[in-house]
Amino acid sequence: MIEQPLLIELHYLPNIQFFSKLYLYQNVCIEQHENYLKGSYRNRAHIAGSNGLLRLSIPLQKGKNEQQGIQEVRIAYHEPWQQQHWASIQSAYGNAPFYEFYADAFEPLYQQQFEYLFEWNKALLETILSFLEYPASLTYSSAFRQIGQAGPYTDFSNGIFPKKHRQKEDAHFEPQPYPQVFSERNGFLPNLSILDLLFCTGPQASIILEQSVI
Repeated sequence: MIEQPLLIELHYLPNIQFFSKLYLYQNVCIEQHENYLKGSYRNRAHIAGSNGLLRLSIPLQKGKNEQQGIQEVRIAYHEPWQQQHWASIQSAYGNAPFYEFYADAFEPLYQQQFEYLFEWNKALLETILSFLEYPASLTYSSAFRQIGQAGPYTDFSNGIFPKKHRQKEDAHFEPQPYPQVFSERNGFLPNLSILDLLFCTGPQASIILEQSVI
């Protein structure tokens, strides 16, 4: 494991690459004083649907979200996105081997209306971490840090991004294949939300995450 701590932002149902960092670094710090960045994983996630990649996106209240403090970004409820997202998750993973084992922990969260995006993402992260055996120490930042001024941290802020041309090079991550619900139809889809790995592999998820670190 790498001794120097890592700084990274919080995502909605983070992908496998995000969680691989908990098996690479001894200490991982979640940035909670950053500014919101449009088009990022902060309010979106990718899962495997019957027809391939399925994108989930959380609507936000209108306003200048860009450059707004992440803890000030409010979720919009003008449409039933929680019901829609959970229905998509059920449809995608209802037949997965470990869906019934984990679903009861997530479904109640989709029945609550969290005011702030960060608060919602944090609740999901804590639920996910309760099912993983990870060796890292996870903390939250105590102050805002300018880009490139991460202090003692390895700064991987905005390194994991939906658009490939905006991703940072990551020499320590190699997606490991595992059985997926619709792999016979769509082939293996790498680096999806951690939900895909949990529902499909159960307790083996931690082993696969560890194997994804190079």
